[in-house]
Amino acid sequence: MLFNKLMITEKNIQVELNPSTLTTSKLNEDKHSGRVDINHLIARVRKEKSDENRSTLIFLSLLASLIVIVGIILSF
Repeated sequence: MLFNKLMITEKNIQVELNPSTLTTSKLNEDKHSGRVDINHLIARVRKEKSDENRSTLIFLSLLASLIVIVGIILSF
């Protein structure tokens, strides 16, 4: 009797914690029609280009700062 109660409780816990039942409904809701919005693609490319330009600018400014600091140190 006690063993059956434990098995039923364990089964209920497994059903409650099973993520596949939760994610399947979300996946069905998030299905897209196959169409691609060109505006989203263009915006993503512009954002990536902006991020790339920003990182390049940061790298070049650090390199320029390093050259200036080394120049100042060597001048003394």
